[in-house]
Amino acid sequence: MKLYIITGEPSGDFHAANIVKSLQSKQKISIRAWGGNHLIKQGVTIARNIKNTSFMGFVEVVLNLNKVFNNIKYCKSDIINYKPDLVLLVDYPAFNLKIAKFCKRSNIKVIYFIAPKVWAWNSRRVLSIKRYVDKLLVVFPFEVNYFQQKEILAEYVGNPLVDITKKYKFKNINFKKPVIALLPGSRKQEIKSILPKMLEIVDDFPNYHFVIAAVNDFSESYYRQIIDKHNNIDILFNQTYDILNIAQLALVVSGTANLEASLLKTPQIVCYKTHFLNYYLARLLLNIKYISLPNILLNKEVIPELIQG
Repeated sequence: MKLYIITGEPSGDFHAANIVKSLQSKQKISIRAWGGNHLIKQGVTIARNIKNTSFMGFVEVVLNLNKVFNNIKYCKSDIINYKPDLVLLVDYPAFNLKIAKFCKRSNIKVIYFIAPKVWAWNSRRVLSIKRYVDKLLVVFPFEVNYFQQKEILAEYVGNPLVDITKKYKFKNINFKKPVIALLPGSRKQEIKSILPKMLEIVDDFPNYHFVIAAVNDFSESYYRQIIDKHNNIDILFNQTYDILNIAQLALVVSGTANLEASLLKTPQIVCYKTHFLNYYLARLLLNIKYISLPNILLNKEVIPELIQG
């Protein structure tokens, strides 16, 4: 079997790598993918590394339109040359739904894992999903009924974060002071805009030690130049769960990380800041009151959200 996988961000790369690991243990399979470090560790041939392809936000996409179009063009030609039996799309809807359309017209079967959050915003994508995706694998139970009402085949496969956090073997980390964790995201533009805002509180809490949960896509020197003159801060790579496990509190960017913090029962405050045009357009388009997944799922603010201003 030949499989082509498309991810667009580290969390998708992580989940796709777990799928690949499971598939490789059961059958002989050839895989080519758009991914990052996690898929590379599974021995997958990488067509494009996601650290060079991911643009988040309306403004960033517009500023990089030429790169986006070139990536889409290359992806289509690469799929045709590879001749996969199946294309697995993981999250990353703005890009992946365009590829789903292409695959459908090329008679290539498409499975979509982690469905676009059309219940939150851009419900027009439902039509594209219905036309171009053969099957959805969803990670929230309520999504099954939502998509079935739209006559879309959807199967709830569980949320991978639940299993991962339950099975994780924590490593011991010791600091002399109680820890406040900082999780500023996995994308360069997020870290650049959100981490400096998080760091503004450091001097107000001298009795705590601050630890940044860093991602391997960026060097320690990159984080250090943002930290600048702040003291009392450590940077730990690839130890997010270990940091959250000992933290008294976490400042967390909205997204996968704040669901992980919830599953690990770490008290948290959700923080987010983006370009003002991105924020304005999101306010116009979003159909939900909250941006953090636990608040969305419970439909109430159980976690404080500090957004933009």
